[in-house]
Amino acid sequence: MTVLDPKLKKLIRQDVQSMHAYAIQDSAGMVKLDAMENPHRLPAALQAHLGQRLGALALNRYPDGRVNDLRHALADYAGMPEGFDIMLGNGSDELISLLALACDVPGGAILAPLPGFVMYGMSAQLQGLKFIGVPLTADFELDQAAMLAAIAEHHPSVTYIAYPNNPTANLWDDAVIEHIIDAVGAQGGLVVMDEAYQPFSSKSYMDRIARHSHVLLLRTLSKFGLAGVRIGYMMGPKALIAEIDKVRPPYNISVLNYECALFALEHRDVFAAQAQELVAQRTVLFAALSAMKGVKAWKSDANMILVRVPDAAKAFEGMRQRKVLVKNVSRMHPLLANCLRLTVGTIEENSQMLAALEESL
Repeated sequence: MTVLDPKLKKLIRQDVQSMHAYAIQDSAGMVKLDAMENPHRLPAALQAHLGQRLGALALNRYPDGRVNDLRHALADYAGMPEGFDIMLGNGSDELISLLALACDVPGGAILAPLPGFVMYGMSAQLQGLKFIGVPLTADFELDQAAMLAAIAEHHPSVTYIAYPNNPTANLWDDAVIEHIIDAVGAQGGLVVMDEAYQPFSSKSYMDRIARHSHVLLLRTLSKFGLAGVRIGYMMGPKALIAEIDKVRPPYNISVLNYECALFALEHRDVFAAQAQELVAQRTVLFAALSAMKGVKAWKSDANMILVRVPDAAKAFEGMRQRKVLVKNVSRMHPLLANCLRLTVGTIEENSQMLAALEESL
């Protein structure tokens, strides 16, 4: 690694210099089960059809009103209620960053349960906002008393509730969620229900979102099957979305991205069948992991399963040597000691993963 010129180093924020960049593991030649991706590619006939559509696009022009066609298609797909609007981002990551930017008021803070999605805390830090992480219980449930106490003390601008959570993959108690939403609303904050794993979940908050004027619903097409396309979308009351949308960069969704997303929504039955297959494989995988000696597996409503093993570093390295790449989350938070996060793959990939894990224990 080269050393930055000291004259230039003083230009970079000190807190940025002390950060670690988001790490993406090298997956060349591996069974890639570390990033909750849909393992299924488009069928050949659809690949050819999509290729023709993308080839005909006016790449010499900036994105046009066609992006609004995608907004309307996503609103229809999600069943967005009357009086709500939808905002698009380059993945949900960009929307999380834009929320921090829009809500950077004096004394502002972002609150989320931990362990959780790393971008909640990172977006706060990069925007100079305070981040309050509230530990889950030992069984990865929301600690209602601790959450309510933190909300009362810190008055967060934004509170994130991942539904289901990453990396624990579980849904939380609906009554506890409502208590948190009411508490945040009473002190004038926003709640973001992050439904990144909605295609695999048994529940959604969509049927309850219209009850509140301070709740946003965040989703992505990454788990739908378009991780490479980078489309996130956020829904909420029109007046609220209109304010947050002011900080969105112009043309943040490329013509290639929105055309791919529109194409996928036209063929949503193909992706729904893929999600159904992954849910079925998740059941098989959970049963096999639960029967494995020395392994503790948690039930999942996402396309991943969290497991605890006797030695996460040893198991991770053993699996990597056997060409199976998973995510070692054991150092993310003390509650995740000796935990690995396993993405649900195809039948063949899951078989290889199970064999590699068993041999590596």
